[in-house]
Amino acid sequence: MNLKKYLSNYVLLLLLACFALQGCDKGFEEMNTDPNASPNLTPAFVFTKSQLDGTSELLNLLQGTMQYTTSFNDVAGFGAKYILSQSQQSWLVFNTAYPREINAIGQVINALSGKPEQVNLLASARIWRVYCFSRITDLYGDVPYSKAGLGYTDAIYKPAYDAQKDIYADMLKELQQSALSLNPAKGNFGAADLIYQGDVLKWKKFAYSLMLRLAMRMTKVDLAQAELWAKTAIAGGVITADEDIAKVTGYISKGQDINKNPLALWMLNSDYIGANGNTNPEGGKYQDVFINYLKNNKDPRLAAISVVWVGKVADTTASIQKGMSSSLSAKPADFGTYSEPNPKTILLLESPYLLLTNAETSFLMAEATLRGWISGSSASALYENGISASMRQWALFGSAGVITANQIQTYIKYHPLNTAGSFASQMEQIYTQFWVGVFPNSQEVFSTYRRTGFPALMPNNYVGNATGGKIFRRMLYPATEQNLNSENYNTAIARQGADDFLTRVWWDRP
Repeated sequence: MNLKKYLSNYVLLLLLACFALQGCDKGFEEMNTDPNASPNLTPAFVFTKSQLDGTSELLNLLQGTMQYTTSFNDVAGFGAKYILSQSQQSWLVFNTAYPREINAIGQVINALSGKPEQVNLLASARIWRVYCFSRITDLYGDVPYSKAGLGYTDAIYKPAYDAQKDIYADMLKELQQSALSLNPAKGNFGAADLIYQGDVLKWKKFAYSLMLRLAMRMTKVDLAQAELWAKTAIAGGVITADEDIAKVTGYISKGQDINKNPLALWMLNSDYIGANGNTNPEGGKYQDVFINYLKNNKDPRLAAISVVWVGKVADTTASIQKGMSSSLSAKPADFGTYSEPNPKTILLLESPYLLLTNAETSFLMAEATLRGWISGSSASALYENGISASMRQWALFGSAGVITANQIQTYIKYHPLNTAGSFASQMEQIYTQFWVGVFPNSQEVFSTYRRTGFPALMPNNYVGNATGGKIFRRMLYPATEQNLNSENYNTAIARQGADDFLTRVWWDRP
């Protein structure tokens, strides 16, 4: 073999291979890049996802805690029975909210900051962040806030817990600044906004309504600040009309679960998908406390929200509605005769999800009027506005939820606010109606119950409960916080109190 000729041929082959490889490398990066991914965040997309996540983080056990529902077994038992073995259910919001809506809305705010032409998008994102954080802190008390969601951007993997008092101060500041910065002449999120479709004026009302909600939380710990912020909110303009209700719409009954109303989806999957009144997997029904109240007061909302299955037919007849006791530990023989959610309203997968309504703001303003903070109106008129709005809103769920004007006025006629009564007795009337009027928003009722003591619910001293037969005051931090963020966790409980169901958060005082 001619070695010289062989080497020449080998070198030629190597050169050809190199050229071929260079040719193959052309376009290699493009070929290996996901065409559906982007290195740059699109704020509108992430904002939509944060809204979906922020409305799907349901602490459903509070439906039982506020004595709307119950079950005969321990599967869903913590809410109505405070069962120790089910106490880990209280971790849900903390474990899911931070990696989802909190992380997402933080990215949106970072992407929009410093861009004056996108001031409305930034303001909406800041308001939404307050909504999400208010739900977390009201459940747990001191929580990561100022350093939360900074793991990706700032490598803060063990965020400090902020004192709830400081969280509230900053949330109120954020709402005020955001509301004042909204400018109808500039752009908005449009269809990417699932709540108001970018309507700037409605976002302003939402911001001030949230401000009113937070202000009234503080009545037992800082009455002067509560009054100041309540007056600021009311002067700014809160939600007072049906068309301004903060709600997520556009849910559909088919396709992926993320497209369905989260509360209806949870209720169906946990108990009511069988639509027969008997094969409820978690043994759930409406609780007797709730149904008895509606029946005894001839409340027209009963037919809108409750049915008994009779011969495979959902019957709304008031006389047969019956709530189940939370003391049961086994399936009763007459289980099928108890009331459960109406499949034509509250169980509709395409129904809206209500976040903050004019019913709520009316009741809060009724209290503010009782305290002498509002002039030019009366607590009685605002109380009646709350009842009326709470009944009208069921029409949003479909024709089966429609309550007539005559029914509303008849109910109000026989349930007037006793303005001659004491402050406490009028508060009881207002917040008992609040309990019925903002159903099924059990978390908001839970917060208001802890602050006011109304409605006057009797705790369930069920065998094996975690609270000694008392209605709990807060949720537990997840065990992962003790293991992975122990220093900050320990600092928080040293300041707030034991990580216990009966420890009160900052604004919750006897």
